[in-house]
Amino acid sequence: MQRRVPRPAVLGYAAGSVGTGGFSTLPGLVLAYYLTDTLAVPALLATLVVIVPKVWDVLIDPVVGARSDRQAASRAGRTRLMLLGALTLPLGFVGMFATPEGLGPVAAGLWVLVFFVLATTSFSCFQVPYIALPADLTSDYAERTRVLAWRIATLALAILLVGAGGPAIRDAAGGGHAGYLWMALGIAVLLLAGMLATIVGTRRHLSGTTGTQATTALSGYRAGLVVWREEQAYRTLLTVFVLQALATGVMLAAAQYVATYTLGDQAALTFLFVALVAPALLVMPLWTRYAAGRGKPAALRAASLVFAAATACLAGLVWAPGWWVYLAVGVAGVAYAGMQLFLLAMLPDVISAAGRERGGAMSGLWTAGETTGLALGPVVMLVLLGLTGFRSSTAGEQLTQPEAASTAIVLAFSLLPAALVALSLVALRRYVDPAPVTPAVVTEGSP
Repeated sequence: MQRRVPRPAVLGYAAGSVGTGGFSTLPGLVLAYYLTDTLAVPALLATLVVIVPKVWDVLIDPVVGARSDRQAASRAGRTRLMLLGALTLPLGFVGMFATPEGLGPVAAGLWVLVFFVLATTSFSCFQVPYIALPADLTSDYAERTRVLAWRIATLALAILLVGAGGPAIRDAAGGGHAGYLWMALGIAVLLLAGMLATIVGTRRHLSGTTGTQATTALSGYRAGLVVWREEQAYRTLLTVFVLQALATGVMLAAAQYVATYTLGDQAALTFLFVALVAPALLVMPLWTRYAAGRGKPAALRAASLVFAAATACLAGLVWAPGWWVYLAVGVAGVAYAGMQLFLLAMLPDVISAAGRERGGAMSGLWTAGETTGLALGPVVMLVLLGLTGFRSSTAGEQLTQPEAASTAIVLAFSLLPAALVALSLVALRRYVDPAPVTPAVVTEGSP
């Protein structure tokens, strides 16, 4: 019988989602809007500012994974690299939103770009080994779902605090340059606390890996690609994950524009976020129970279908914007919680089947895929705005937008995410669970 992961390790691992979820969420939510509506950076130029750091992230994630695998054989090896990321990420994050007033659009965009690259590098140092930790914490199929359920619940809380609280701090501070700086300072403290809690809580409970680790960054890249080529379950799961990350990225990037230009209230972003994330705090035990009876792949299919249906309904905002949007977003939030839980709970199963000594290389490609999906979300949003004639502005100024741009904003928030998740379901049909279990009844209990 497998030993249960101790409570400090479960809660410590979950706490890291405050850092990873916060950094993944807030730039995707407000950075494009910050560039176009505070710094007056044209939409197509802002696209480069958003995508270049993400391209860099995709390039270095497998490199970080290779280094993580080299360190994993020693006790708490992965957490040493995580500590470097945790201590440096807040500095780059604050710098992104500390653009000096008076800079022209090009100079302001360059300022954000430099600090975004720095923050992205730090994030990779933490995130890549963090994703590999569940396979090191336990080899039990069901126990991983328990560990990941606490992580996803914490992730939901982090997204709620950061996604709703960040813009609220910005607005309370008067918006503009000062508002974004106060927002960044407050959220940076939260990110740091969450990441340090993971390092402290898990390092005593990690088992070392055995086998041959990658010895160079290039060999780490090759190791991840070899696993991608050899392991169909990993290849399929990564494809599903990237498509769903892209759907999430597009929807997040569109949310602020929907609040401002569709609902007519910039502060509505906070309520949209509460509607999306708050249900996850309530339904996580239900999703865990459902997966115990049906299996993780079937549960992922069910959650994805609900999400696609709920987001498709949001297309009605084109004709009838109103309070009902929060109900549809709430249903999407219930489904989103399940999507996140099952994808992340299935990854350690695939890592164990392929060999834990390759966990860093696999998680490096996984993080690169997530980064690609989430990064392309704002890019798609900005390209749509540029092609439909969106008019950028400075802080305190809100321009009337062309009808084509207004329609594009709603479609990016509704039909486009729905279509991407539907496409991920087609890919999911090829997934074969490497460690299926007999359905069982989940018993409630503390971590």
